Amino acid sequence: MKKKETPLMKQYNAIKAKYPDALLLFRVGDFYETFGEDAVKTAKILDIILTKRGAGSETETELAGFPHHSLNTYLPKLVKAGCRVAICDQLEDPKQTKTIVKRGVTELVTPGVALNDDILSSKSNNFLAAVYFGRNYLGVSFLDVSTGEFLVSQGNEEYIDKLLQNFNPSEVLVSKPKRNEFIKTFGNQFHSFYMEDWVFQDDYANETLLKHFNTKSLKGFGIDDLYEGIVASGAVLHYLGETQHHQLQHITSIQRITKNEHVWMDRFTIKNLELYHSTNQNAVTLIDVIDKTNSPMGGRLLKRWLALPLVDIEKIKKRHDVVDFLLKEKILLNKIQNHIKHIGDIERLISKVATAKICPREVVQLKNALEAIVPIQSLISKCENDALNSIGNSMELCEDLRLRIKSSLNEEAPVNILKGNTISSDYSSELKELRELAFSGKDYLDKMLERESERTGITSLKIASNNVFGYYIEVRHTHKDKVPSDWIRKQTLVNAERYITEELKEYETKILGAEERILEIEQRLFAELVDWMTQFIAPVQKNASLIAQLDCLCGFAQLASENHYTRPEVGDSFELNIKNGRHPVIEKQLPLGEPYIANDVYLDRDTQQIIMITGPNMSGKSAILRQTALIVLLAQMGSFVPAEAATIGLTDKIFTRVGASDNISMGESTFMVEMNETASILNNISERSLVLLDEIGRGTSTYDGISIAWAISEYLHEHPSKAKTLFATHYHELNEMTETFRRIKNFNVSVKELKDNVLFLRKLIEGGSEHSFGIHVAKMAGMPQQVIHRANKILKQLEKSHSSEELTDKVKTLNNEMQLSFFNLDDPLLEQIKEEIVNIDIDTLTPVEALMKLNEIKRMLLKKKRA
Repeated sequence: MKKKETPLMKQYNAIKAKYPDALLLFRVGDFYETFGEDAVKTAKILDIILTKRGAGSETETELAGFPHHSLNTYLPKLVKAGCRVAICDQLEDPKQTKTIVKRGVTELVTPGVALNDDILSSKSNNFLAAVYFGRNYLGVSFLDVSTGEFLVSQGNEEYIDKLLQNFNPSEVLVSKPKRNEFIKTFGNQFHSFYMEDWVFQDDYANETLLKHFNTKSLKGFGIDDLYEGIVASGAVLHYLGETQHHQLQHITSIQRITKNEHVWMDRFTIKNLELYHSTNQNAVTLIDVIDKTNSPMGGRLLKRWLALPLVDIEKIKKRHDVVDFLLKEKILLNKIQNHIKHIGDIERLISKVATAKICPREVVQLKNALEAIVPIQSLISKCENDALNSIGNSMELCEDLRLRIKSSLNEEAPVNILKGNTISSDYSSELKELRELAFSGKDYLDKMLERESERTGITSLKIASNNVFGYYIEVRHTHKDKVPSDWIRKQTLVNAERYITEELKEYETKILGAEERILEIEQRLFAELVDWMTQFIAPVQKNASLIAQLDCLCGFAQLASENHYTRPEVGDSFELNIKNGRHPVIEKQLPLGEPYIANDVYLDRDTQQIIMITGPNMSGKSAILRQTALIVLLAQMGSFVPAEAATIGLTDKIFTRVGASDNISMGESTFMVEMNETASILNNISERSLVLLDEIGRGTSTYDGISIAWAISEYLHEHPSKAKTLFATHYHELNEMTETFRRIKNFNVSVKELKDNVLFLRKLIEGGSEHSFGIHVAKMAGMPQQVIHRANKILKQLEKSHSSEELTDKVKTLNNEMQLSFFNLDDPLLEQIKEEIVNIDIDTLTPVEALMKLNEIKRMLLKKKRA
């Protein structure tokens, strides 16, 4: 049986039907109410009471609500929980209607579409993304409606995955038919919203973008060839319309993310290096250590620079030049940073102008921020650094805007315009008169009282007001015979009588009218001001971008000064030479007074292409791997680096495979994940790649592990790219590889053996390591003595038996096998070569793999010949 509907619930259900996927906040009087399933969900997220409307009746329904003035407290909680929230307001004054009040959705707030400061994080972008599955590529688009930044790209699944990791969108739009494909490819960690397939049509997307930017083509933005990217961008703009966001003048351009202009890092690398996030709770990440910015725009840009390090040597050197200059000019650096602190978030403030969501106090803040830019411009436009000069000379001082705000608004303007005293009296003569009338009432009434006392001869007259009669004159009974005939009696009290006069009535009307009129004029003038300000969106956005760049570069200078970073030499050689490098994050976590053990790392493509690092667990192998990648990253971002000196041949790709990262939730074992990640590295390396491998093969049996690690190392050595590689392992058998492969070198992280203990020195030295000291580590971890004794006994037994030696012998045999007679008809080498050739799958062999296979056979024969 269908529930009976009250008129209110009928209206609610009609509106809710239009927004089935959103949580509907329905304004009823002074409250926002939610009903039914929405109420159950809301009560749970907000931890508020769930009640029932019409309990026990046919119209019974769950109900949860909160006062309308608490919206800014509760809305962020709902959005951060991943809800899409439709705000349904009363569209008319309830006093003006006898029927049910008209209501409608005025805004749809979603995780990716929010302008509310309580939802946004100041130093992070709040990106709304769309992913389009095209025929050839996937298209992706990122838009931050709070700043106007609009980015687009396209590529294969791996590239789009990397960008999603980098930009970490709050919400991702996907076509409904592609739901399962999206989850299978990118996992389910994103808040996703699935839209009708017709939104993702190329002609519709193109038309949407052209209409928004009011252009005839997209060539001017340099994105006209990104077909899949354009579809994703069109879907994003369509969604803004769906969510009642139509004022988008601040989205003035769309920018291409160019794959070849930045260092490539796959999603595993971003995760392994802990650039922004860590799997460990409360862990410090790289961004936490290097962020010395003083403005929200700078903080957001720094994350972008970290996500997309440069591969253009000139651009990198320009940034280094600025940091160098600022380090020498400490006074200038401090002055600039102090001014930047007063700027605040002008990028988001000007976006609020475009969306007409800015309040009076924020307009004053915008004016103050623009005033803080004036001294910055003056400081840097004359200094002896071209890049800083260019930033300074590109700044727009927006004098007209500053003067108009200054002349029209009171410095202490309120947050809410309804509080009054927003517009300066000097700005409007009408406002000035009305304010004088409204606030000089006491003088007027005093004069009237004096005049009437004289006229009537009643000395004890009083003028007062109440809510019932408004203003009145009070006369004591002893003087009532002196009351003039034109006074109208309104009330008799025990000792006195109250009268009104025409003059009092007129005055009262004027006062009440003046207050209403003041409010009306203030609202009109403020709306006119905000509308006029829209012409300054582009120049203020330009300033925001320049301040962000300046802030990042000043931050780099402060970082270098505080932590003794040095300028790296980035060039087009292929060598990587780091002298006394340190891990930027670990060195900040050490106990006070404990020095960080710095290490040298040298890699090139001719003599030392692969460094095989052995050493016990806990000795610091992983730290050396990570710090090498972070030093390269910092250098190519434009920062100085934690090292005594660093020469860095430009790196275009950084690959890391560090530690075990189980993906059991996706049904994959540790070993499978490890092999997937390693396969991705081997299939994508280039001659300028830096490859960091940590403990490859440990997820399987020892023999399997050694075989895989050996084969991977051999592949990297023989691959034409000769990618620079650091390989940390505790398979000491791999030390044998240096005998055969001339560009592989052995290093170990040194330890000092004491009588019953081991001291980790964390110093990288040449040569292989003999032991793994695993039992010592177990002892340090507090393992029961009984377990330690038993482990030592088993180890001694194994060492006596053939296990360890047999392994080493087998590895040596790999090298010796090639030295048997080549002329014997039953020659095992011929047999081996025959087997190699027979087992080649010609259909799947790539040209590079064919060359490598040929090189492998050639080396087997040469070795045989030398023997």
